[in-house]
Amino acid sequence: MRLHTTGKPLRFRKPVIGRVAIEPLPRDRRSDRILVAPVLPEDASELTGYAGVVVSANVERSANRVPVVHSVRDLDHLKSDYVIVLEPSGFVRTLYRPDSPHNTLFATERCNSNCLMCSQPPSDRDDADALTQRNLKLIDLIAPPPDYLCITGGEPTLLGERLLSILRKLKDVMPETHVHILTNGRRFAWGDFTSEFARIKHPNLSVGIPLYADDARTHDYVVQARDAFDQTVLGMHQLARNQIEIEVRVVLHAVTIPRLVHLSEYVCRNLTFVDHVAFMGMEHIGYAPRNMHELWIDPVDYQDQLEKSVRLLKRFGIDVRIYNLQLCVLNQSLWKYAKQAISDWKNTYSEPCCRCSEKERCGGFFQWPTKLQSRGIHAIVNS
Repeated sequence: MRLHTTGKPLRFRKPVIGRVAIEPLPRDRRSDRILVAPVLPEDASELTGYAGVVVSANVERSANRVPVVHSVRDLDHLKSDYVIVLEPSGFVRTLYRPDSPHNTLFATERCNSNCLMCSQPPSDRDDADALTQRNLKLIDLIAPPPDYLCITGGEPTLLGERLLSILRKLKDVMPETHVHILTNGRRFAWGDFTSEFARIKHPNLSVGIPLYADDARTHDYVVQARDAFDQTVLGMHQLARNQIEIEVRVVLHAVTIPRLVHLSEYVCRNLTFVDHVAFMGMEHIGYAPRNMHELWIDPVDYQDQLEKSVRLLKRFGIDVRIYNLQLCVLNQSLWKYAKQAISDWKNTYSEPCCRCSEKERCGGFFQWPTKLQSRGIHAIVNS
């Protein structure tokens, strides 16, 4: 699934955000629209009022001053009412798809952790203001309000007050939308920030926080940050005191698997307020490929630990979900906990999947290539 394309920019130096228009619109409806077409209209006045234009044809010059990205290779993925941003480099990124249940606000590329398997490696640049303004504009352009919206990064809490301004706007503009924030949880160890966060009183909010072991040494090693375990656990307690819904996320790999059952016991006994736990297969992108010698474990080989962990959590009344693992590598007793996708744009299938009777229920594989694949991958054929 394509979420971006590129072309050649013409006459603009700042990012342009707008909703896609496939067909020409009356002038009074153009101000927040980006016209997507094969060629520029012959009459330059037909562009007046648009926020921008994207065309596949080459454009040497235009009499109209509207920002243009031309010579774009791919347009088929851009649909009416999608929200896109035109970058001064000619990069065209899709920010929001109203026909998808998996939309995100990307808060920042910065992070105060540096996880061994991070799928979005952090970048040390000050992008907080620019991305906050982009997200505030994006919220204005989202219509109709979605059922679900995720805020991710990087580490969103590094935005501080800027994150709170985004949450306030989401509360005002789309209060019924469930907002899920992916965060390492460390900033919530500071009570004043957590109090301000909770004071917004967003009516439909949850946070997803990774916890990789029941001991500080292992967790801190995975996230490559000293005192991260203590800050994360304290942050979760601070959130719970403020009645914020918490999801614990556990990425499954060779460093986390040995402590998986112990971690589940820790959650059951010390984090009883947790709403659910998500066990997640590792994404083979970002930092993971360079650390695969340390991280790789065939999912077939940790099914016993995963099943024990699930049973333990369920016995204590904690909901469990499994993501990013194919049904054919899971014990069948775990199928009912497996979710098809965490992001619809990441899914693809391999050759055995074509013959599999469970394909429609399975999340398949990530779109990016990987040299490592479970020896348990096979087509499930129901007689």
